[in-house]
Formats: sequence, C-alpha cells, structure tokens
Amino acid sequence: MRADVITLFPDMFRTLEHSIPAKAAKAGVFDLRLHNLRDFPLNRYGAVDDYPYGGEPGMVLHAQPLEDSLLKALEGRQGVPVVYPHPHGKTLTQSDVREWAEVPEIVLICGHYKGIDERFRYEYVTHEFSVGDYVLSGGEMASLVFLDAVTRLLPGVLGDEGSARTDSFEEPLLGWPVYTRPEVWNGLKVPDALLSGNHDRIRKWKRKQQLLWTMERRPDLWKAHEMTKEDWKLLEDETLT
Repeated sequence: MRADVITLFPDMFRTLEHSIPAKAAKAGVFDLRLHNLRDFPLNRYGAVDDYPYGGEPGMVLHAQPLEDSLLKALEGRQGVPVVYPHPHGKTLTQSDVREWAEVPEIVLICGHYKGIDERFRYEYVTHEFSVGDYVLSGGEMASLVFLDAVTRLLPGVLGDEGSARTDSFEEPLLGWPVYTRPEVWNGLKVPDALLSGNHDRIRKWKRKQQLLWTMERRPDLWKAHEMTKEDWKLLEDETLT
C-alpha cells in the first residue's frame, strides 16, 4: 500500500518508523509519503487557514492549500481514494480495516482546528471514518490509528499471519485472555485448560472466554453474535477452567 498523508504536522507520523508499520515498510508492502500542508501557503506569512463564515470561533483549513497539496500528492494518478478522518464518518471496524488492507493506494487528509472547508470536502473526499465518539485536536492521531491497523494486515508483515485471525473483532467477539510463563505469578495460576496439552479442551476454553468477555464487557457486540449450540454448551460447561 502507498499512503500519502496531507498534514500540518508530518513529524507526528515518525511513530510509524517503529514496530509493525516499520516492518511493513522494510518488507516493501507499505510506502508512506508525507505532504506538509504548509508547503502550499495562501500568502507570504504561511497561512493555510482562515476564520469561518458565520462568526463562530476557531479556524478552518482553507480549500486552496488542500487542493494544491492533494494534486501534488496524486501526481496525476486517478481513482485514488481520498480519505478524511472525521467524527461524521462511520466508526472504523476491523472489517473495514481488512477491506482497506486490500487497497493499493490511499490519500489521508488530516483536518485540524474546526476542520476543512466544506467545498474541498465536497469536491475531493471519497471516504470518511471515525475512530470514536470523541473529539481529537486533528486528524493525525486518527490517521495513525488507521495506518497501524491496516499495515499489520498487509501480506508478510506479521511473523505468524494466523495471529491476526485470532485478534479481537475478527468476528463479533472479543479475544480471550492470554498467559505466559511462569505458571504461577503472585499466587495467580495459569488456567488448567491451557496447561492440559489437550488441543480440543484448549480450543473450547478459549471460545468460552471469548463468549464470557464479550457478554460482560461489550453487550453491543454480544447482541450481534449468533450463538451456536456449542456456544451454549460451552457457557454451561463448568469443567473448562
């Protein structure tokens, strides 16, 4: 995936030089290109924003620097999705992330202040997403979340691609608890099922924990899950400890 990001704060994206996104770049499947909106100022003072019409407080990113930056980023390419992280967008889900991981090129527009001029949004933005019902100071953090989530699903990035298939939200359920050595820590023991060596029992224990965690912690996801006969049996099985 090639990701062009238009932002007032390109240094914020240095975090993608670490961990999974860095592995994706090294593997040649993730190409991040940053475009500083301040390289396309409205005047000699470097302004890229202005006061909103209507008298409300705050500033709005001007349409012209956004357009100039976008056209430079596209370099004549056509059909590239232009994505704007915004509270009005659909909440980003793991299903959405999987779909975006199949897209070869993308442009992310990072808004700031009160947002971007609606005319630029109307003219160029093709997709929007939200990372939650709260307000961020700009689109950079949301874009970082998006890119981190997507890059880990790119081919060859994870050492064990099966790991991604067992993450929370790969179905409408949370994941299960995980443990490592030692078997007893601070008086707390690893569940017997995980120490049993019985693969079927381990599978059932994990599934039961998924069901319990989702039921207790995310009732919204629980309502979306279609219970099977085995699921009901697992919830009633008191031997899976």
